[in-house]
Amino acid sequence: MALFLLIFAVCLLIIGGMVLILMFSRTPRYRTEPEHLLEAFDKALESRISENEWNAIVGYPIRHDEYLDGVRRRAQRLMSEHGRRWQIAQGKPLLDATGQEELAALRDHLAAHTRLKRQQEQDNER
Repeated sequence: MALFLLIFAVCLLIIGGMVLILMFSRTPRYRTEPEHLLEAFDKALESRISENEWNAIVGYPIRHDEYLDGVRRRAQRLMSEHGRRWQIAQGKPLLDATGQEELAALRDHLAAHTRLKRQQEQDNER
């Protein structure tokens, strides 16, 4: 009987500890930042991005920044209009020539906007 109570107490302690850990741990959150989009756009322009990586970054809404979500939606629209998913495996670009040009312009616009925003934040800190 003592062995049973010992095993029961150890199991109860382990299960109770796991329940407490799960109750007090937070759900992990992924926040897409401008650097993530810029990196994905650079990789797409250099034909070094996979379709899965593109979809992981561009396929999910960005709820914390409306401007970034607008850029993400424009990139998603570019993929739907100019995307050539079936040629990625052959090492060819993700987008056709027109899509590459528009993505380069979108990338430059996002980089300029990010630089300006960081400059304004630094000026406000002074």
